[in-house]
Amino acid sequence: MQDATTTAAAANLALAYAGAGLGLGLAVVGAGLGIGKLAAGVAEGVARQPSASAQISAATNLPLFLLEGVAILAEVFCLMIVLK
Repeated sequence: MQDATTTAAAANLALAYAGAGLGLGLAVVGAGLGIGKLAAGVAEGVARQPSASAQISAATNLPLFLLEGVAILAEVFCLMIVLK
C-alpha cells in the first residue's frame, strides 16, 4: 500500500510541474503577444504623427509596465506551485 501512495504522490508532483510549466509558457506567450501589439500600435502612431511621438511614447509606458507585471506575477505563482 505504501508504494501506491508514493506513486500517486509522484504522479501529482509531476502534474504540478507540468501545469506550472504550461501556465508559465502561456503567460509568457500572452504577454509577448500583448507587448508586440502595443509596440506595433506605437510604431504606427509615430509613423502617422511624428510630432506627437513624445506623447505616444509616454502613453505607452503604463500599459507596457502592466503587461510585464502580469508576466512576472505569473512566473512567481508558477514557481510557488513548484516550490511549495
